Amino acid sequence: MPVPLQKLVRHTDQLLDVARFRDYCPNGLQVEGRAQVQRLVSGVTACQALLEAAVEQRADAILVHHGYFWRGEAEPVVGMKRRRLATLLEHDISLLAYHLPLDAHPDLGNNARLGALLGMIDVQPLDPDDAAAVGNIGHLPAPRKVAELLDDIARFAGRRPLHVGDPEQSVRRVAWCTGAAQSYIGQAVAAGADLYLTGEVSEPTVHIAREEGIHFVAAGHHATERYGVQALGAHLAAEFGLEHRFIDIDNPV
Repeated sequence: MPVPLQKLVRHTDQLLDVARFRDYCPNGLQVEGRAQVQRLVSGVTACQALLEAAVEQRADAILVHHGYFWRGEAEPVVGMKRRRLATLLEHDISLLAYHLPLDAHPDLGNNARLGALLGMIDVQPLDPDDAAAVGNIGHLPAPRKVAELLDDIARFAGRRPLHVGDPEQSVRRVAWCTGAAQSYIGQAVAAGADLYLTGEVSEPTVHIAREEGIHFVAAGHHATERYGVQALGAHLAAEFGLEHRFIDIDNPV
């Protein structure tokens, strides 16, 4: 049986504790479509290609990590923004987007899922004093050569990650934060990490890694954030008996 849209939104908002976060965008229901949801499509970003794929799947709602209405973006509904909104409204499809709350969830979040893929143990928040912290730190079950870890990351990311450091060295204490969190490298250094993993890299990051003696790995913003939205979509499908399909629109960044 279909679930009422508002019931689905309330459950997800509470599950991810969205009120706890000061974010760069609204979390939850961003565009309202039909009142009942049976088919749910999930993806990383609500780009036009994902919207069109969802239309083909006859989706009632789309669930993403990167939605719309970002702080500081231009307000007029023109061009790309108009086309995207027109697609949703024409086909009566709802858009649900969860940014930092989905990064941070301890079981379904991007960081939790990435840590599970890495086999991390003794996982703790990278910043334990921040209730809305999104980065994690933990240990590999045993020391591993960085080269071996890079091979594992390449397999699940679908791309060879950028690495700063000697791949023949061994590491055990690893910090990570998915997406564009290269600026957290200082926190990783302060926490005593041997290696810091994120999605993107900036020019200063390389120098920080070299001078602080920490391995740095950038495995791709999109590639590191595929897994939270899949886990959340699977949870909602099981909770409400929905049809769910994750659609991966590749992005090399």
